[in-house]
Amino acid sequence: MEVCVLPPLLRYPSVDELASRAAALVADRPRDARLRRVGTSRAGTPMWLLSIGHGARHALVVAGPHANEPVGGATVLRLADRVLADARLTEDADVTWNLLLCLDPDGSRRNEGWLAGPYTLGHYFRNFFRPGFLEQPEWLPEGPDAVALPETRVLLGLQDELRPFLQCSLHGVDVGGGFVELTRDLPGLAQRVAHTATRLGIPRELGAYDTLYWPTLGPAVYRVPPPRRGDLAAAITEAAVESTWFHPHRHGTVTAIVEAPMWGVAAVQDGAPPADRDATLRAVSRTLRHDTVLLDAVLARIRPQLAATPDVARLLAPIDDYLFVGPGLAHAWDPGTDARSARPLPPLSTAHLAALRIAGRRLALRTAGLLHRLLRGAGRDPAGALPDLDRLIDTWCADYQDNLGARWIPVARQAEYQTRVVLSAFELAHRHARVAARSGEPGWGSESVLPMHGE
Repeated sequence: MEVCVLPPLLRYPSVDELASRAAALVADRPRDARLRRVGTSRAGTPMWLLSIGHGARHALVVAGPHANEPVGGATVLRLADRVLADARLTEDADVTWNLLLCLDPDGSRRNEGWLAGPYTLGHYFRNFFRPGFLEQPEWLPEGPDAVALPETRVLLGLQDELRPFLQCSLHGVDVGGGFVELTRDLPGLAQRVAHTATRLGIPRELGAYDTLYWPTLGPAVYRVPPPRRGDLAAAITEAAVESTWFHPHRHGTVTAIVEAPMWGVAAVQDGAPPADRDATLRAVSRTLRHDTVLLDAVLARIRPQLAATPDVARLLAPIDDYLFVGPGLAHAWDPGTDARSARPLPPLSTAHLAALRIAGRRLALRTAGLLHRLLRGAGRDPAGALPDLDRLIDTWCADYQDNLGARWIPVARQAEYQTRVVLSAFELAHRHARVAARSGEPGWGSESVLPMHGE
């Protein structure tokens, strides 16, 4: 049987391209692949699920959970090709693959100004968009009267319908390295991630900022702690609220959050002790405070002229989030206050310090980029803020490149890395699920596994 292989993607696909390419695949393989509309976004965009195979057990893969992380779209198309080409992943395993093409299509559309390139840091941040924390569909809202977003309800419905043994959430790291977060341990995954990363030249993030206080299951693999209620700052920095990652836990699901970098930084995989921990932390904290003050001043200058801008409250929400959380992070990372903190910093490697430096600069660049977009959208700049924002963006992007060595990773290589990690998680989770089913227990074993698929 001939297999439909979609043309390789050399750039990120748009929301519409994802749907059209999935439809073409289904038209070519109607017995093996199905495409169904599973919901509608707040702006009326269809949400599509591509299912491959007819097995009794289900794997769920979620692309586009964050608006500015489009690598998952390229990955699900690549995964579809691999799954259709290998009966061991479907028929022989009695598994159906379910690929949600994009969880946040509305936010993803707002990023289409940079999706096709050129892939430079300046172009990315000037066209960057990510909604405020409360409008990100992967998170569940708090409180008895909270109402989940329509996109969130779609995902929750799929989780309860499919009861997947594995859920993979496909994320992107704009600057840094690749890593994986798990709600249950998958012994052996860290070795597979290391093998794949080495083969493809992807730096592994050994001290990821998102996982600063989380248990480590292996190099660049972290255990997501059970959800707890927290304030907005904790939620933004640690994902420490109940989320769709844990919703299917009741079904025995293991969720793997697979992060693939856009611009790689070698220092994030340096696990050596730092030469001067406190001096680096002081510099990172001081820089973040300074940048936040600069951006607060720019926002104060331009906020009055934005009143008539359409949808201004929604566009300002992520800016306000970033400016709110910046001082708190600067305080938490300052060695002068850390010693008296109720939650002191854990032991830090050189990789941790590189990740913190990247994260502080990321907050500033995202804020500056969103302000730049707002002003361009308003069509007027009476306060003369655009030249100042251009200067800040150029300076901070140069710091990423010149001082941290950030280098672009081609889209095809990002997607191949993420695809291989997903397939590794699938093989491990499927093996453990079968062992657990035979024993009648929900636990996860630690037996040996087959060699990595595709290697």
